[in-house]
Amino acid sequence: MFRTKIAGIGHYVPERVVTNDDLARYMDTSDEWIQERTGIKERRYAMQHEETTSTMGAKAAKVAMERAGVTAEDIDFIIFATLSPDYYFPGCGVLLQRHLGCGEIGALDVRNQCSGFIYGLSIADQFIKTGMYKNILLVGAEMHSFGLDYSTRGRTVTVIFGDGAGAVVLQPAKEEKQGILSTHLHSNGKYAEELAFINPGAHGGVHAKNEEEFERFGYTKEHEYGGIFLTDKMWKDQDIFPNMTGQLVFKNAVKKMPEVVFEALKTNGYSPKDIDMLIPHQANLRISQFVQRLLKLRDDQVYNNIQKYGNTTAASIPIALSEAWEAGKVKDGDLVCLTAFGSGFTWASALMRW
Repeated sequence: MFRTKIAGIGHYVPERVVTNDDLARYMDTSDEWIQERTGIKERRYAMQHEETTSTMGAKAAKVAMERAGVTAEDIDFIIFATLSPDYYFPGCGVLLQRHLGCGEIGALDVRNQCSGFIYGLSIADQFIKTGMYKNILLVGAEMHSFGLDYSTRGRTVTVIFGDGAGAVVLQPAKEEKQGILSTHLHSNGKYAEELAFINPGAHGGVHAKNEEEFERFGYTKEHEYGGIFLTDKMWKDQDIFPNMTGQLVFKNAVKKMPEVVFEALKTNGYSPKDIDMLIPHQANLRISQFVQRLLKLRDDQVYNNIQKYGNTTAASIPIALSEAWEAGKVKDGDLVCLTAFGSGFTWASALMRW
């Protein structure tokens, strides 16, 4: 049975930088308020109508493929993790296949939000181990900026998120001690609605040209938002935008992320002091710092870049891992641990020898 290695890695972030002060023009917030609560200074926004989740994913993928020394013809399976696909359906996997000009290979979409990249990594690992595929392209990409509430009402969510993409090419490892050692996946749907996007766009709403047409659907009260009539309940609940119960998410994240890291270490006979680099999902700098303290890790053992990019959910781990590798902070032979927690709730970890 083969082990799985990351043969190439790359990332892409849009050129447009959006600072905290930029957001303060649209909502009652400030640079001090945002940094104190999240550690974020700025984030990147893609260009509307010019960039999409899949086009950003393709740019990251091309970098990863070049570094792995493979072409589109070599890729035999695609896994695409995102919560913000170009379309409600089809998923981004087939769009990426089209962008890159790959053959008629399989394309799988993963909808596990912040944990999506590690879930995708675990799936790819099983395919590589069994010898079914030899070059799997795994992409995590997000374009949050098009679906956020830029009023004061939505500030607790909107200030956190940014756009970007990361990608890896996965292959069988030639060295016995190299590659993914284990992956660990968990979920608990008890608090599913506490970090959720209940009605993305018009999902659950009613398309109507005017009030008369709307009433034919049997509604007597409505609101118009972006050309879509919404039920009174949808407008009142504001479930047409992402929502988050921040304290509950924080409480669970700082508990589950260390737990799943310890699970990975115990499975492979290691302890936290053996970790050369921990790449946590970039949800909130305060969460990462809390997890670091619980694991008793030094600053040089943890990589954070949320200050520059905000939370890019499924893209955050591959972007951070790519940057850390480019900076020489992840080297051959290093013990690297990835961990994430997010909507669902879902959480996961992966331990690998680089």
